[in-house]
Amino acid sequence: MQAVEISSFGAPEVLRLTQRPAPVAGAGEVLIRVRASGVNRPDVLQRSGAYPPPPGASDLPGLEVAGVIESGDVAAIAAEGLKVGDRVCALVAGGGYAELCVAPVGQCLPVPAGLDDVQAAALPETFFTVWSNVFDRGHLQPGETLLVQGGTSGIGVTAIQLAKAFGATVIATAGSDDKCAACLSLGADHAINYRTQDFAAVAKALTDGQGVNVVLDMVAGDYVAREVECLAEDGRLVIIAVQGGVKAGFNAGLVLRRRLVITGSTLRPRPVAFKAAIAQALRDKVWPLLEQGRVRPVIHSTFEASRAAEAHALMETNQHIGKIVLTWA
Repeated sequence: MQAVEISSFGAPEVLRLTQRPAPVAGAGEVLIRVRASGVNRPDVLQRSGAYPPPPGASDLPGLEVAGVIESGDVAAIAAEGLKVGDRVCALVAGGGYAELCVAPVGQCLPVPAGLDDVQAAALPETFFTVWSNVFDRGHLQPGETLLVQGGTSGIGVTAIQLAKAFGATVIATAGSDDKCAACLSLGADHAINYRTQDFAAVAKALTDGQGVNVVLDMVAGDYVAREVECLAEDGRLVIIAVQGGVKAGFNAGLVLRRRLVITGSTLRPRPVAFKAAIAQALRDKVWPLLEQGRVRPVIHSTFEASRAAEAHALMETNQHIGKIVLTWA
C-alpha cells in the first residue's frame, strides 16, 4: 500500500510517500480502505519528534480516516451494526496516512447520511475530543457559557457548533477580525480578537461580571491565569493542548473561593473501551445533528496524499479555518 511516513524528525518536507506492507486486522478490528485522512495538530507534533505514538500504534501519522470496511473481525463488526463494504469513519492511534488502516471496531462510526469521504474524515478526532472534554469532563449544560480558545481551529469549529446545538452560549477567541467573523458565522454568540483585546476582561464583561462556566483551552501557559480570572463560580477549565507552554501560574485563592475545577486530558493513549464509549455517545447524540445539517464539518483545504508536506506547512501557518484533509485516489 501507499503511505506517508516521517522519514526523519523535522520540517514538513520530511513527510514522504512510500510503500508499506498492508496492515492486518486482528480480533475486534477492521481493515479500512482509506479514501480520506484528516490532518491534525498532533500529526505536526509527531513529525517534529514531540509526540511519539503510544506503544503498539503504527509509526505512521494520522489519527482519523474515512473509507470502506474491507475486512476484519466479522462478529465484532456485526455487533456494532456494521458490515464489510460499509462506509465508515474512524478514530485511530496512528496509521491514518495510508491507503489501508486498521481501526478498533468500537472506534468506527458510519458515515453520516449526506456527507462525502472528505467531510467524514474531518469528524473523528475533533468530535471525539470535544465530546470527551467539553461535555464529559467539562459538564457543559444548556444555558451555560463556553469560552473556546482558537475558535477557527478544527477543535474550535466543532466546539462552537456542538455547544450551540446543546443550548449553550458560546464565546470564541481568534487571531484576526476575519477569523472572528468566521466564528460568528458558525454560531458563536461573541468573538474576541485575542491580538487586540483582553479575552478575560471581555468575557467577564459579556457575562455581566459573572464569568464563563467552561473554558476549552488549547494554549495553557500564561493563558491559565487569565482563564481562572474569568471563570464563574463552580467553573471548569479543560486543557487539551499546551501550545503556549506547559508551565502556568495562577491565583489559587480564586480556585478555592469560586470552587473551580482545572482539568485536562489527552485522548490518543486512552484504552479502546474508553474511546468506544465516546463513539456510542456521538452516534446517539451527535450523528443525528450531522444528518439534519444542524452541525457540519468545516473543510478549509484538501490535498492529495502525496502533498502531505504542503498540508502540514499550511497547518503551521495557522491561517486555516476548520479542517485540512488528505485524499487517496
